[in-house]
Amino acid sequence: MSLPNPGQTDRTTINRLKKRSVEDRDQMYDILDSTILCHIGYVEDGQPFVLPYGFVRDGDRILLHGSSGARFMRELAKGIPTCVTVTKLDGVVVARTTYDSSMNYRSVVILGKAEEITGPEKNGLLEKLSDGLIPGRVGEVRASTNKELASTTLLSLSLAEASVKVRTGMPEDGEGPGTGVWAGVIPIRVVADQALADEESQSLPVPESVKAFIKNPKA
Repeated sequence: MSLPNPGQTDRTTINRLKKRSVEDRDQMYDILDSTILCHIGYVEDGQPFVLPYGFVRDGDRILLHGSSGARFMRELAKGIPTCVTVTKLDGVVVARTTYDSSMNYRSVVILGKAEEITGPEKNGLLEKLSDGLIPGRVGEVRASTNKELASTTLLSLSLAEASVKVRTGMPEDGEGPGTGVWAGVIPIRVVADQALADEESQSLPVPESVKAFIKNPKA
């Protein structure tokens, strides 16, 4: 069964600045596939929490993993309502007034309840998640032990309810141009520096997965 496009459920319809709403699933995929960092919001005992976390997309869901001893993972595994946000900052929009200044960005908001993945598919999906964070790394390291796998919780969150919002372009002067005031955009992009080896790795070559990540970082 196909899922609705972004912004097409009651909870994900964008009303404010609707012209920035994107109802295209492929564009949502592009945003999610270009980064590995999200922020996860949930409420525990009446207290809201928002935590930064790594993730990868697997079809029409995202995958998250963490220690089975982490309270955060245990709470999400219960199926409590959660909100996951992903944001790519593309530029600072410098307008002729502070009121009209803004940011260029691409963002995805996902609503739903996480599901814990167990059974025979878990190990393969954990490897897929690791390779999604640093492509090719799984083939360069030893296999995880049964103890390590058992101590890791794997969660999935469906993309059935999501919204996408994008701002591009130059400043929009709501009250008209100001005389003699510069306006424009400061583009922002992610770059990776050369990898730093730990003490035991000084004599070893930099792995191919690390070289590839430096050339095309996801953050």
